[in-house]
Amino acid sequence: MVTIQRVQLSEAEALLAFSKKTFYEFFDHLNDPANMEAYSSVAFTPKRMVAELSNPNSEFYFAIADNEVAGYLKLNFNDAQTEFQDANAMEVERIYLSGEHHGKRIGKQLMDFALDIAQSKQLEYVWLGVWENNHKAMGFYERYGFEVFSSHPFLLGDDLQTDLLMKKPL
Repeated sequence: MVTIQRVQLSEAEALLAFSKKTFYEFFDHLNDPANMEAYSSVAFTPKRMVAELSNPNSEFYFAIADNEVAGYLKLNFNDAQTEFQDANAMEVERIYLSGEHHGKRIGKQLMDFALDIAQSKQLEYVWLGVWENNHKAMGFYERYGFEVFSSHPFLLGDDLQTDLLMKKPL
């Protein structure tokens, strides 16, 4: 059984550790270690995590399975969205599972949860960014009805990559 619970500010350290762990699990083998470290030294800091958790327009949720964190979700509203800042939209900025929890439908539960929140707020659409080389994630989002509508650059260290932006109307 999986439960989804809002991450509290007092859990910033646990969220930071899990965020960094899952990011490395899925992208380390596909990228130069120096670029991973350069990005990590900026993206995964206690100060940044506390700031993100303290933003009233962002919400983090843990997926808990067997009394341990199996995954997490970050949702952004209004001006917390990384682009657009559309009051009628919600961004799924992050949805990550630890490797040992892939294939257990926890990602589906997190996405269903996110879409339920967007629908309860009567938003017009949900959008997200996904690395163009993350075909497994793109397939997951496409099964939910997300479609590519744009792209933006993503700098990982000194490696300029492309994120595809995907949108799902509600």
